[in-house]
Amino acid sequence: MATSPDLAALARDLVRIHDAVLTGATPPQQPRALVARSWSRMLDLGLDPSARNDRNPLTPAELEARRRRSRLSLVIEELRLVLASAADASRYLVVVTDADGVVLWRDGSAAVRRHADRLGFAEGATWTEGTVGTNAIGTALAEAAPVQLFSAEHFESAQHPWYCTAAPVHDPADGSLLGVVDVSGPALSLHPTVRALVTTAVRLAEAQLWRRHEERLDDLRRAAAPLLGGANGPLLVVDDHGWVAAEHGVSGRDRIEAPQAERTVAVPGLGLCVPERLHGGWLIRPSAPQQLTARLERGAGQATLVIHHGEEPWVRTLTPRHADILTLLVAVGPSGATAADLSRSLFGDGDHEVSVRAEISRMRRTLGALVATNPYRIRDGVEVSVVTSAE
Repeated sequence: MATSPDLAALARDLVRIHDAVLTGATPPQQPRALVARSWSRMLDLGLDPSARNDRNPLTPAELEARRRRSRLSLVIEELRLVLASAADASRYLVVVTDADGVVLWRDGSAAVRRHADRLGFAEGATWTEGTVGTNAIGTALAEAAPVQLFSAEHFESAQHPWYCTAAPVHDPADGSLLGVVDVSGPALSLHPTVRALVTTAVRLAEAQLWRRHEERLDDLRRAAAPLLGGANGPLLVVDDHGWVAAEHGVSGRDRIEAPQAERTVAVPGLGLCVPERLHGGWLIRPSAPQQLTARLERGAGQATLVIHHGEEPWVRTLTPRHADILTLLVAVGPSGATAADLSRSLFGDGDHEVSVRAEISRMRRTLGALVATNPYRIRDGVEVSVVTSAE
């Protein structure tokens, strides 16, 4: 799409496809699968493609409160540096939303901003699929993947003069979705480099968030130095997300389950441990080192991972998606799998690597060091069996 030699002809073709599909006629060709899925969701919601659906704008005070709460405020200047410098010359807007699809920041060409104002594409507006129909921001949130839409691939007719390219941003410390970065502009000004520009900006933002995370781990490591100096057994010092700041007598652990008071965690090489609270983090020490043998129990829409140890088993409930990932990792064995491998197995294509990485980061918040990375696999010292119940 972004390399089409004739964007005007492509826009005309897409209008014919849009009008035919949404009126129940036979289109000259089918829309892209991603677009078809989104349009189907919009029709199920009863949105009117010929109307300008409500943007639900926030008050200035509500908008400012959301900005302060957003971790993207830590990297907004980096995003502006990468994306906004060429916005005037290239006639596009740079838009950053939160995880709810609310536009927190908007920069770019003054002329394009005026057109966006008339569309309701302004700071404080909600830009989800359920609010404004198929659009790159809302569809990226719905699909959990980067999205580029051109002209009449948008559901609302009022958005047909636009292109939009968006990608989700995740917190690298815990995998949580922070929001979406979007570049939008007049459809016929779409340039082939826009998708790469957005991808680069997201990667730089996540890298900057990771650097801040590493700085916090450094602070925790320095604070725990006296404790490590007097240690006489294996232990770990971790932050609230389970990331390892320091270790003694055990190695090869970058992350464990996010600790909670009086809740055991399973750590390969240490066995089952009860976390002890430190200032700014946790001390993890074993009750008795042991090989970990786990059983993934699946059935009736539920999944549970169980490690039996004494009278109290270590039990964690998994989401269906996390259970699917763990089942795949058990199946591939020690060779492991890449994000692209898992994307193809879970979604049928390799386009959801971003979503896979975020899901595994969230899963490791629950399972921690039981799952290793690069490639993704069950860590050495852990045996996992899968038991499926028909009930």
